[in-house]
Amino acid sequence: MFSGDLAFFIALGFLAQLVDGALGMAYGLIATSFLLAFGAPPTVASASVHAAEVVTTGLAGASHVWHRNIEWRMFRRLAVAGATGGVLGAYVLTELPESTIKLFVTVYLFAMALLIVRRILMKRVNTQRTLNEIPIGLGGGFLDAIGGGGWGPIVNSTLIASGESPRHSIGSVSLAEFFVTAAISVTFVLALDLSTYGRVVLGLVIGGALAAPFAGWFSRIIPQRLLMTLVAIVVSCLAIYNLVRLMSG
Repeated sequence: MFSGDLAFFIALGFLAQLVDGALGMAYGLIATSFLLAFGAPPTVASASVHAAEVVTTGLAGASHVWHRNIEWRMFRRLAVAGATGGVLGAYVLTELPESTIKLFVTVYLFAMALLIVRRILMKRVNTQRTLNEIPIGLGGGFLDAIGGGGWGPIVNSTLIASGESPRHSIGSVSLAEFFVTAAISVTFVLALDLSTYGRVVLGLVIGGALAAPFAGWFSRIIPQRLLMTLVAIVVSCLAIYNLVRLMSG
């Protein structure tokens, strides 16, 4: 499958970026989950998604800048910490046995689905932010590289739960993600041969680039509760599918 079906990868990239543009999360989770479900090795799935995200996160971040959704102090701290954590996570991912990675990614996807559900059910947010963005960025970048996605759910959910404005959290986290994915992608390029999966990356880039310019706009008009519910359902179903494949293999 990974040598063809460019239209599928374009559609996948477009769908994933539409959701990510509205929520500031889930591009990596959706794209990586589908690639794993269709048989891509975890390292290649994560590397392909992050290579595509260099383009899509740049466009989405520019859209959030245009719509004035950025809190610049938060962005700077998240970008540096996230890139550092991402490089460490990418290095760990390339050194681990594939069976270990598959098990970890499956558990990780379940955890991300639960995190999204928790955010859906959260009814009240504190009025003042007290958390330090640096450890949040380090952890988010590390787990993003390991699981092929998760920067947005981890970092956005934590910041918003601590009282940060959803609009400025989504915008700042989305712009910082460009630097995180760039750092992760460079690490993967130095460690892996992705030439066989060029069509995967190309399709994800094209689809994501078509949807990314709408990111800032979607974060204002799309009902986020509905989208988060759909993301949780999709990620949960794909995590179950991956678990069944892992146990049967």
